Amino acid sequence: MKISTKGRYALRLMLDLALNGEENFVPIRSISQRQEISEKYLEQIITQLSRAGLVKSARGAQGGYKLVKAPRDYTAGEILRAVEGSLAPVACLEPGHAVCTRARKCSTLSLYKEIQEAVNKVVNKTTLADLVENQKLLLGEDLPGEA
Repeated sequence: MKISTKGRYALRLMLDLALNGEENFVPIRSISQRQEISEKYLEQIITQLSRAGLVKSARGAQGGYKLVKAPRDYTAGEILRAVEGSLAPVACLEPGHAVCTRARKCSTLSLYKEIQEAVNKVVNKTTLADLVENQKLLLGEDLPGEA
């Protein structure tokens, strides 16, 4: 399984909102500059995140985007699925996919299921707050409650 550029950028965008949008809406231009991602591409991604109910928007001079929940209430999995769809490693494990005629004699199917379970375990337990904490540690910033 390979996470696309869109999935990676969606995580960076949400991380940027978590770091910079606690109080105010964050303009897409600001995110674009900090993350070094084109505004046009971020607009496509933010539209998907907005449709999934993960961000809210405001128009006008103080407009932009903001998280609808606290960072601890988002998982990396829900963010990735909002833009990637299923994270299944093979088509036969995609939701709604017809059962393959070879499934009963496919020795690799159990391997693919195990890969899928491992990926889901990691992305479903990793929160946006975890990514914020990691980012602050990488930048050498103090976390709340630390001196």
